[in-house]
Amino acid sequence: MERGYYNIRDARVLMDVFAIVNPLSGAGANPGVAAARIALLNDRFVAAGVDGVVHLTERRGHAAELAAGALHAGARTVLAWGGDGTINEVGTVLAATGTALGIVPAGSGNGFAGELGVPWEPRAAIDTVIHGRDRLVDAGELDGRLFFNIAGIGFDAVVAEQFNLHGTLGKRGMGPYVRIGIRETFRYQAATYRVTLDGEEIVSHALVIAFANGREYGNRIRVAPQALVDDGKLEAVVMEDRGPLSRLWAGRHLALGTAHKAARILLRTIESARVETDGEILYHLDGEIGRARGAVTVRIRPRVLKVRVP
Repeated sequence: MERGYYNIRDARVLMDVFAIVNPLSGAGANPGVAAARIALLNDRFVAAGVDGVVHLTERRGHAAELAAGALHAGARTVLAWGGDGTINEVGTVLAATGTALGIVPAGSGNGFAGELGVPWEPRAAIDTVIHGRDRLVDAGELDGRLFFNIAGIGFDAVVAEQFNLHGTLGKRGMGPYVRIGIRETFRYQAATYRVTLDGEEIVSHALVIAFANGREYGNRIRVAPQALVDDGKLEAVVMEDRGPLSRLWAGRHLALGTAHKAARILLRTIESARVETDGEILYHLDGEIGRARGAVTVRIRPRVLKVRVP
């Protein structure tokens, strides 16, 4: 049998659920987590009387490859068990196909799953994938790549990049985010950007430029409390840079969900944007890192992804 492939019935027939499991998300370095997740999925599939297969991811980008295989196999639903990055990989492949994405959250933030009301307890989340209802949601697109929760340029991209590096050592959870965030608060050097939001042009020496489809990064850190995943709009957040202590003070608004009360912050509801700067642009899409030179464009892709929700 192919490594990372486990089936409870013949995978060559049309299946109900094709499960893609990131064995590292939320697991640290615990080698027993993968086997436990496989066993739980197979148990719930049998209990519900559905045809299901389970694959484990083995590297970054593998979830997208497996999702493409799921479409080729004719899966009705593709289940992604992992964090926002795993969900982004799978959702990007499923977008505009009509195949439903099911989520079992296991990341450090789980912002997109929280936005959709998906249970955090794995058994309940799996049962939602099997028995829930379908909902169409929007996606954002930055530099030609999709995001379903939040994309960011600047400080939050640097934090995401550093966090992903720590993840290779099994150091996950909210703790590393906090430590990296505090460290970068005193180290990060902001850049000057030319930002066009639905035709409105501004120049900002920005700490953060975020485009939000969902409200929060995860763990109730809400950068865009007014965002809706199915309104055909993105919430743009441009926060002007400030000194380290002022950065910490302004950051409390994210924890409180009151970003609109922070000083020197611009909030706009938009459909498209362009961000330009001299040099490289480091960005993240649902926590996954990308780079561009000089400029990136942003737009909304309305009702492009079908997701399974309670």
